[in-house]
Amino acid sequence: MSFSSLGLSEQLVRATSDQGYETPSPIQAKAIPAVLSGKDVMAAAQTGTGKTAGFTLPLLQRLSENPRQGKGPRALILTPTRELAAQVHDSVNLYSKYVPTQSAVVFGGVKINPQMMKLRKGLDVLVATPGRLMDLYQQNAVRFNEVEILVLDEADRMLDMGFIRDIRKILALLPAKRQNLLFSATFSNEIRTLAQGLLNDPVQVEVAARNTTAETVKQSVYPVDQSRKSALLSKLVRDNNWEQVLVFTRTKHGANRLTKKLESDGITAAAIHGNKSQGARTRALAEFKQGDIRVLVATDIAARGLDIKQLPQVVNFELPNVPEDYVHRIGRTGRAGESGHALSLVSADEGKLLAGIEKLIKKQLPRKEVEGFEPVNNLPLKPKAKADPSRARSRNGGGNARSGAGRPDGQRSGRPGAGGRGRGQGQGQGRSQGRSGQRQSA
Repeated sequence: MSFSSLGLSEQLVRATSDQGYETPSPIQAKAIPAVLSGKDVMAAAQTGTGKTAGFTLPLLQRLSENPRQGKGPRALILTPTRELAAQVHDSVNLYSKYVPTQSAVVFGGVKINPQMMKLRKGLDVLVATPGRLMDLYQQNAVRFNEVEILVLDEADRMLDMGFIRDIRKILALLPAKRQNLLFSATFSNEIRTLAQGLLNDPVQVEVAARNTTAETVKQSVYPVDQSRKSALLSKLVRDNNWEQVLVFTRTKHGANRLTKKLESDGITAAAIHGNKSQGARTRALAEFKQGDIRVLVATDIAARGLDIKQLPQVVNFELPNVPEDYVHRIGRTGRAGESGHALSLVSADEGKLLAGIEKLIKKQLPRKEVEGFEPVNNLPLKPKAKADPSRARSRNGGGNARSGAGRPDGQRSGRPGAGGRGRGQGQGQGRSQGRSGQRQSA
């Protein structure tokens, strides 16, 4: 199968060839013809499988078939983070190389006046984060009456980050007659509810089971006490001679602390999170891609939109509160068919979070202790051996810290998982925590 066989024009096929792509990925093979047909599309695929080209290429072709009459925009692409918005805009520019298309990207964290000037010149494609887009609308810098195609990219993350009110406001301003495309790595129940009110008889495209991880990513767990995580990370970076590793922390302050610790150990590192200015975030990412720094420490705001070719390692310094975020974190490696390694440094207090992740991805991750870093506070993170049921009941009935960690739902008998983030009560708490304070950070 080739891109031309999917119905794309010669100009777009040539642009993909310039990027070294000759064969469509599974999501592209299914999504491109569906988008070209003019129907609404709801598509899900593992991160790193080419979703962006899956909607960008047919979108550009549909626009090229009917030249712009007014000032536009004619296609509106909404993304949850600045990094993802910039990445999608880069893709629009790359693939429109031989197709006359004007595009722009707008997001928060930078001055608004230059963005307003770009919009006044007229454009075909606008890539935006919802918050900044509403700011521009309220200042009369953008109108939506010419929008023909709406794309919600990583819509589940937009909901997690609290953008639903802005999204609903934007939807109310758009022309009723338009094509709607909803692309994401996963589809939560909330997303399916949103889709019901947004999409009209959509073509559903799904090329991987919901919330699965790519087969190209080798996953492992390193049990270690919380107090020794940074020392173990430094050892792994040095001993394995890692030149490029993306490390995820749970908080912004944790990212800053870890960055300083790595630098004190002689390892070049930089942090990227919502409290950093956009200039600092862009600079850190560029230095990481160029190999000027070895370790990029990020919060979950960066889990979507970091497209780094052949990134070999991702490390979860701390497990995420929401199990789905684990899928997106490790999806930064093993992209476009390349192999990758995702390892998690897990302390005893994260046993329930690990159980929630393993339940979500429907597999138990292999454990590997490092000599000299064996944990003192050891929950049963290792797979349990089969035991006599009566002995198991006696052991678990003692009410100690071990009693719930080995359960697949991450809960103790009779108690909701207060520290877990499974599909029930715990996940709702995790999502609400993830939403609070992140909207302005994006």
